[in-house]
Amino acid sequence: MKQRFYLYRRGETFYLQDSRTGKQQSLETKDKKAALRLLEIKRQTAADPGFNQFILKSCLSTQDPLLAKRTWEAVMAQMQTHGKEPTQKRCTRAMRNKAFDQLRHIKLVETTAEDFLGILNGGKVSVAHYLKRLHNLALGLGWLALPVLAPKLWPKPRYKSKRGITLAEHQKIVAAEKNHERRLFYQVLWEIGSSQSDAAMLTAESVDRSANTLTYFRMKTGEQAQMTVSRSLAAILDQLPSTGQLFPKISITSANDRAAEFYRRRKMLGIDGISLHSYRYAWAERAKVAGMPERFAQAALGHNSSAVHRAYAKRALVVIPALEAYEKSAVGKFAATIPTAVV
Repeated sequence: MKQRFYLYRRGETFYLQDSRTGKQQSLETKDKKAALRLLEIKRQTAADPGFNQFILKSCLSTQDPLLAKRTWEAVMAQMQTHGKEPTQKRCTRAMRNKAFDQLRHIKLVETTAEDFLGILNGGKVSVAHYLKRLHNLALGLGWLALPVLAPKLWPKPRYKSKRGITLAEHQKIVAAEKNHERRLFYQVLWEIGSSQSDAAMLTAESVDRSANTLTYFRMKTGEQAQMTVSRSLAAILDQLPSTGQLFPKISITSANDRAAEFYRRRKMLGIDGISLHSYRYAWAERAKVAGMPERFAQAALGHNSSAVHRAYAKRALVVIPALEAYEKSAVGKFAATIPTAVV
């Protein structure tokens, strides 16, 4: 039987040629024994595709005995230890998804593109997001020798449309809310645009009365957010405790409980398409429309805020004044600079 691959030398370097395709490949060696070993591996791989896996496992087990045995469940466990506590909780919850059950006990070295595509075909954006994070984590830890899927094969995420809460909707919710603390909580969210967890954990010490500023550190990222206290916000803060937690009862409830309460309230009022996070989107969109520079909005909400990036990129619509208004303004300013003649 004619061999598919054969060896030849060009100068002092050995090359491999595929008799079926005619493709030539440098073995990047001048040692004949090494070239013959590579030729034998190439021939065995062509005859038995599983031979590649055997060679890979042998190499990996020499470097790290656990590498050839490690499953994706180990990567999932590792992911749940990364980031701050809220992030860890989200990862733990995401890893329980049934879509990952078919991947948990597959060894990393035996994972194929079909294993990933079988999960991605489910179509859920969150599953694709966390699968890609698992994949990148395994690569970063050195537990994967090569990517399972090339970057261009990952599906482009298509997120559901999100919007900010409108002033009318906010006023409707506040008017219907009978609980005094919860009503003030929604009003603070409207004024500062923080996440619900950050607002719930605000304390009286977050407010500097002498500097007239509100400062807090985001639970999600740990970065500082700061803004000037407006008159309307000051009026709300005057109704809240002067020491300790601004929202004593709300601060001890979970984020899920706060979200569920808001969900019930908006459903009773027939308002759809919003959540507590919509206050954050609304603040960013209002800042864009008002002409606030993006760097100020970032300082107020946090420089890594996706709400700011999204609003300033495309979401918020700004009405551009007519050119005539600018021209008249420019003429007026020019006229004001002309000195009055002395008679």
